[in-house]
Amino acid sequence: MQLRRDVFQAIADPTRRAILLLVTAQAMTAGAIAAHFDTARPTVSKHLQILTECELLQQEQNGREMFYRLNPQKMKEIADFIAPFRALWEERFSKLETLMKSYQATE
Repeated sequence: MQLRRDVFQAIADPTRRAILLLVTAQAMTAGAIAAHFDTARPTVSKHLQILTECELLQQEQNGREMFYRLNPQKMKEIADFIAPFRALWEERFSKLETLMKSYQATE
């Protein structure tokens, strides 16, 4: 039985977030991705494996090379999950800003 990796644990790692940013503009090979990091290529391959298992990246074979591309649908699912929390914090910051402005006006 294969366990599915947690997408939020996957994006918690700064290297994996950097990989996601790299492939946002275009699909890239593992070698092209690894060239952007000062870590060993097997380490980058492990990050790619985790991102692929979480379905944040999709693999596409083109000839002898495997390209990795962002899965925008999975990213949208993450954004949809986070949206209510973002709205909550925006409301709180707005109230804080209003309070601070009213405090400054009374000085």
